Amino acid sequence: MHAHHAAPAPFGERLRQWRQRRRLSQLELALQAEVSTRHLSCVETGRASPSREMVMRLAERLQLPPRERNALLVAAGYAPMYRERALDDPAMAAARAAVQRILDAHEPWPALAMDRHWNLVMHNRLVPLLLQGVAPALLQPPVNVLRLSLHPQGLAPRIHNLPQWREHLLERLRQQIAATGDGALATLAEELRALPAPPHAADAALPGEHLGVLMPFRFDTPVGELHLVSTTTVFGTAVDITLQELALETFFPADEATAERLRALASAG
Repeated sequence: MHAHHAAPAPFGERLRQWRQRRRLSQLELALQAEVSTRHLSCVETGRASPSREMVMRLAERLQLPPRERNALLVAAGYAPMYRERALDDPAMAAARAAVQRILDAHEPWPALAMDRHWNLVMHNRLVPLLLQGVAPALLQPPVNVLRLSLHPQGLAPRIHNLPQWREHLLERLRQQIAATGDGALATLAEELRALPAPPHAADAALPGEHLGVLMPFRFDTPVGELHLVSTTTVFGTAVDITLQELALETFFPADEATAERLRALASAG
């Protein structure tokens, strides 16, 4: 028996789905892309074929990420615009080494790199030292950082501000799904929401949260309680999709006691 795989959606259907996801009418998109509504309608129904320039203009107006721009170009019969190579590709060796240098230079504070599905792809020496006691199944590759954080057999029971941290992660995931339309991320979001939700204690939220910039994070570790702030960096100008989708999560001590514990942990490790 042969498996049947669904054929990729034709260009017009993909375009309509993105237009609706961005909550634009045909008229609104046509005005933004400087094409007639009639022509746009014909493109969506497959009665007209778009030029490469028009595909790129529509992708720009729809604010599509590089991966989806490639998919739209291919669906229209054109070559993709952005390269995509696996992180372990020999051609990515220099980029991979540069990312590892950034993570290592962040020591003695923890830092890690994740792919677009929040799978751990690189980290510095501090990260494994803080994961002792996590269920072995959650540490089997690919290690999903969101699952590791929110699962009751992962870090969740140790996180003091779990309701705040959980809401922060799920909101980031929601925004990512809205931007990319990634079905795998939508499935991951459903899985995470089904995990036991923590009780919302009145004192569970920590001060110092700045949406999209800094997030406080306090949790128990083998070396004692750590009070950290988390920030995320992305390579927004990368021409390779893999690098463009890579996210670096770096943690900084929020107090001197945490800094001392992390320095001691790094020295011992």
